[in-house]
Amino acid sequence: MPCTAFCQPKSTDTIRSGKTITIISADRYNFQDIDTGTRFVSLGGHAIVQQENTLFSADSIVLNQKQNTLEAVGNVHINDADSIHTYAQYLRYVGKEKKAYLSKQVKLTDGKGVLTTNDLVYDVQLKIGTYVNGGKVVNGKTVLTSKEGYYYGETRDVYFKKKVVLVDPDFKLYTDTLLYNLNTSVSTFIVPTKIIDGKRTIKTTDGVYDTKNKRGVFNRRTLIDDSTYTFAADSMNLDDISGLSEYKGNAIYKSKDTVGGYDLHAGNIKINKSKGNMLATQSPLLIIKQAQDSIFVHADTLCSGKITELQKSRDIPLVREPVIKDELKKEKKQFGRGLIDSLAISKLQKDSSSSVRLKLDSISEKKVVKKQIVDTNNNRYFEAYNNVRIFSDSMQAIADSMFYSAADSVFRLFKTPITWSQDNQITGDTMLLFVGNKKPERLYVYENALTIQKVGANYYNQVKGNSINAYFLNGQMDHLRAKGNAETIYYGVDNKKKFVAVNKANCDVIDMYFERKKDESSPHKIVMRNNLTGTAFPMGQVNHSDMRLRGFRWLIDLRPTKDGIEKREIPKEGIRKDAIINEGKNEAK
Repeated sequence: MPCTAFCQPKSTDTIRSGKTITIISADRYNFQDIDTGTRFVSLGGHAIVQQENTLFSADSIVLNQKQNTLEAVGNVHINDADSIHTYAQYLRYVGKEKKAYLSKQVKLTDGKGVLTTNDLVYDVQLKIGTYVNGGKVVNGKTVLTSKEGYYYGETRDVYFKKKVVLVDPDFKLYTDTLLYNLNTSVSTFIVPTKIIDGKRTIKTTDGVYDTKNKRGVFNRRTLIDDSTYTFAADSMNLDDISGLSEYKGNAIYKSKDTVGGYDLHAGNIKINKSKGNMLATQSPLLIIKQAQDSIFVHADTLCSGKITELQKSRDIPLVREPVIKDELKKEKKQFGRGLIDSLAISKLQKDSSSSVRLKLDSISEKKVVKKQIVDTNNNRYFEAYNNVRIFSDSMQAIADSMFYSAADSVFRLFKTPITWSQDNQITGDTMLLFVGNKKPERLYVYENALTIQKVGANYYNQVKGNSINAYFLNGQMDHLRAKGNAETIYYGVDNKKKFVAVNKANCDVIDMYFERKKDESSPHKIVMRNNLTGTAFPMGQVNHSDMRLRGFRWLIDLRPTKDGIEKREIPKEGIRKDAIINEGKNEAK
């Protein structure tokens, strides 16, 4: 597109040499000579004259042969080489300059579009038409209006200025400067522009929009405001027919739903609207919103889509909460059965071989079930890969990868995930985090499950099992159960909260209950069930650095912070691996 298309034609004082206007035909002729030697020829009724390849016709024409000019009145028609046709009720034409000055019901058409105005200056040689008192261009179903306009016949461009409005059956466009091509139906704008498409409004200052193919390229920080979201990015590529779009440079998607919606920040976001898919790269940050405790998810790559679409390529099982939660609530009131708390530690000290054998009725758990998910508001999933970091006020976590389903509100964390809740750290091979009202309700850890609470400078309460179920109330850990080869190291305290002994024991099932305070939840009581064996050691007779269960890793330095996640800071490569290796070395010592 030539850059001169954005420039108003410059006037010139140079009179270009032009061919003589010749008479073709008329119903009536009238000749008049004046003293200056000028002859006027008056033509009436179907008058036609010609200059090179341009024909002029009207109801009446007055021709000044000396000046090579004419005036025409009534049904004026300029046929410019059978390519551009201009109509009006009045015409003044200067043959040497090849400029036509038309007024009253002016219409210009080139076979693609139709320009109408009350006053038009048309340069026959350059094929440029200019209006400055308002005009309209119709191209198919698209209508453009402006205060000023410049038509370029060679390129079929129309340059609109001042109060420009483009009306299309699918959208409306408002700007102050616009370049529109009649052949391609492409609009180009370099000033603040607003596009209204149904409930969607696009605000940009630099871009190109293809009206025919419904494609747009927008630059210089464009904003989309829809009924349910806003979307801003340094540049956007939109294809409304295919539904594909790409957003580059500090892309920010914000849901207008303050509770239950989500925001997304990333360097690059690609969307397939027809399938409801999204791919975010370049340090994406997902914010699952709620009134207070929003959930932040940061990773190298994040994608989302409809579960119903994902089910076409792979099974997506729903995870239902097991019955065990209600059962544990009942048992919480029965501390008399097999209870080992801070007061019971002293009894174990007297007899290190003491064992308490507990009878526990089997509690059935409903595990994973397959269920066809319908297309509802909950029909959405999120997946995150590499350096996954999760933050909420009540819980933080890291993992290699994550899958979250809105259908069952469960975060699935894979490959050595770690979670933190208040002073508690939990590790394992795989975790399922059940969320209610965007707050943690239950955490299920299976394979190599281990929870740690730091209770002193070098003192750690530890509970280990093949699986751990931890339950929360109002975002704070309330109680947990470890099953299968359960082990514990537990520091007992007296009524004055002073350490009295450290107990190391193993059994089939361990239940730990927490005392919930305003900003923390700390271990309060512990219950060991079935095949209990253990030893209680006096505080001064044990090397506390050796009081570690297999797999112990205190990785508090990896715990995500809100400030770090909001800034989208990723720890240096290998920091997590190094921390794990170092902890492993310490454990071996």
